[in-house]
Amino acid sequence: MSHHLISRRQMLAGTAAAGAVGLTGFPARAEVNWKKYSGTTLEVSLAKGPRGDNLQKYIKEFTELTGIKVESEQVPEQQQRQKCVIELSSGKPSFDVVHLSYHVQKRQFEKAGWLADMSGYLRDPSLTLPDLVESDFSAAGLQYARNDKGQMLSLPWSVDYFILYYNKELFQKKGVGVPKTLEEMAVAAEKLTDPKEGIYGFVGRGLRNANMAMWTNFYLNYGGEFLDAKGNILTDGPEAVEATKLYQRLLTKCAPPGVAGFNWMESMASFTQGRSAMWIDADGWAPPLEDPAASRVVGKVGYTLVPAGPKGSFSSTYGDGVGIAAASKNKEAAYLLCQWVVSKGQGARLLQAGGGVPFRNSIVDDAEVAKGVKTKEWLQSVVDSAKISKLGLP
Repeated sequence: MSHHLISRRQMLAGTAAAGAVGLTGFPARAEVNWKKYSGTTLEVSLAKGPRGDNLQKYIKEFTELTGIKVESEQVPEQQQRQKCVIELSSGKPSFDVVHLSYHVQKRQFEKAGWLADMSGYLRDPSLTLPDLVESDFSAAGLQYARNDKGQMLSLPWSVDYFILYYNKELFQKKGVGVPKTLEEMAVAAEKLTDPKEGIYGFVGRGLRNANMAMWTNFYLNYGGEFLDAKGNILTDGPEAVEATKLYQRLLTKCAPPGVAGFNWMESMASFTQGRSAMWIDADGWAPPLEDPAASRVVGKVGYTLVPAGPKGSFSSTYGDGVGIAAASKNKEAAYLLCQWVVSKGQGARLLQAGGGVPFRNSIVDDAEVAKGVKTKEWLQSVVDSAKISKLGLP
């Protein structure tokens, strides 16, 4: 398993590179011909969430830089994934650039040959800034983005560590402490559950397939591994059974009605409405939780590690990337957009908003970027989770 590690020293004590680069992320001396494809229009398929929000909020800057017009749509991830497969398999996708979830789509897209190889673009100084090099991406990001031949079929965008979100107000009312172990978490969830008041101790993904992302945290902390030395699947042993028992205990005794149909969106809705005391999910949800226009728990949210299991403390780790459809007729223009998407400026904005953690070391190691993070407790939970991260799936 590869790790994506960010030490507290690296996160909080580094060089002030962002100040020199600026939030656009592009050095003034860059030799890239940004205007080469001026007048081109690109279509982008995005999974709904903070990453898509970050792209759409600032996309005018890219158009001003390049003259390239970008049209994009955000679709809930389950539907976006289905849509991508249908369109890519047709050979005539409506989009040039695609937002992909590595743990779901990496092998599928590689086997089908749906993504363009970016390796040559990365080595081309007329297309790529000097600071964008493979070594700036974490080991986990590179493992996700490369295929077995070492080709870069996408650019690593954002890594998801799983963390525990908890409602401080509900905890205080019941006199419950922040759990350090999975057993403590289950006991706390039962104590915090009060169906008559419409309050539940825990919420999380119950929807089939989507629930694997949360369950994996339990599995790893019970000592589970996905593959043996020969590549055989190991998800039917005692560790998997115990992890599933915990998952079942939480979702049947302590979760809202209908949780079996919940993905992250429904889980987040329950938590932001103050109806659930704890929620385990990816690290990128601070923006909606701290948005007064969307949340009833602003200023009440605690952020911490997923509680430890009998065999240790690990954070399940997933990731997103951005790729170019192999069928696109605008590949180089699309590459310029992908480069902008993972640029230092855009990555700094994503991190500072609490919307995710970039895969680029030069961003997460930058002390000036860290100073701009709005939710310091969220940042600490990310730093701590990075130290114990494991790829969620092989």
